[in-house]
Amino acid sequence: MGKKTPPLQGRGWGGAGPSDSERQTSPSPNPFPEGEELSLAAAARRLAPISPTPRLDAELLLAHALGISREALLLGPGRPVPPAFEALLRRRLAHEPVAYITGTRSFWTLDLHVTPDVLIPRPDTETLLETAIAHFTGRAPRIMLDLGTGSGALLLAGLDQWRSAWGLGLDQSAAALKVARGNAERLGFGDRAAFVRGSWADALDARVDLVLCNPPYVESGAALPPDVADHEPSAALYAGPEGLDDYRSLIPQLPRLLAPQGLAVLEIGATQAAAVRRLVEAAGLKAVTAKDLAGLDRCLAVTAP
Repeated sequence: MGKKTPPLQGRGWGGAGPSDSERQTSPSPNPFPEGEELSLAAAARRLAPISPTPRLDAELLLAHALGISREALLLGPGRPVPPAFEALLRRRLAHEPVAYITGTRSFWTLDLHVTPDVLIPRPDTETLLETAIAHFTGRAPRIMLDLGTGSGALLLAGLDQWRSAWGLGLDQSAAALKVARGNAERLGFGDRAAFVRGSWADALDARVDLVLCNPPYVESGAALPPDVADHEPSAALYAGPEGLDDYRSLIPQLPRLLAPQGLAVLEIGATQAAAVRRLVEAAGLKAVTAKDLAGLDRCLAVTAP
C-alpha cells in the first residue's frame, strides 16, 4: 500500500444473457481442454457480446478459478484450466459482475472485498481522492468522514493516502458496514477507522477536515445495464425522479460538519453539476467541478466561502 495518483479506467458491462446451450445443467466435460491462452481467447469470444472488457473478465475469472492473482496468471502461463472456470464464466454470461463472482475489487491502492450488499467501487470514483489530494497539498486531513461508505472504499483509500488521519464511515445498511469493517481490519486500518449506522450525518456532532461522499444519484426508473440493475443494491443507486434526493438531504448538513479550511467532495452524475451546485450555494457554500479522465463532470469540491 502507498500513496498514489492512478490513471482512471473504463467501467460497466452490458449485453445479452447466456444462450440455451450455456444454461445446460447436466454434467459436461471441461470445455477448455486446450492450452491456457486458447482457453482465455475462447472465453473472451463468448463474453464479447455482454462485456466491453471480455479479455480482462476472462483473465480475472480464470485467475480466481486457479486461486491465484491475475498478475501471477499473466506472468506464469501454462497451467491446466480447471473445470470450475466454466461455472464462473456462465455466471458472468448471466450478467453477474466479475467483482461479485470473485468477491474482490481493486480501488486506488487497495484490493477490497465486495459482496452484493455494497456498490462495486468504480475507477471513476478515484477522481474524488485526486480532488482531495489537490486541496490538501502540503498538509493532511486529520479527521475524515465517508458518507454512504459501502465497502469502505473511499475512506480506506484516504487512510492509506494520509497515514496520520483517522476516519469515520457512515451507512444505513448494516450489511454494508459489516463489509467495510472487514475490509478495514484485513487491510490494517482497524485502529484508525470506525463505522456507524446512520442516515447521512444526522446524528453526527463533530467537525471534520474532509468529507467524501458517493451518494445515490441515478434517476428513478432510469435504464441501467443488467449487470448493475439486476445485481447492485438499488438503495445505493437511485435517488428520486431527478437523482437529487440524497443531495437535498446531505448538503444542508455540510456547513456544520466542515472544519475551517475543510473540504467536502461529492460524486455527481455527468449532467448534474449545475443542479447540485445550486444546492451547495443555497447552503452558503461554494463548489468547483472536477472532471474525470474521460472529460466528464465527476465530482464537486465544496468549501466554505
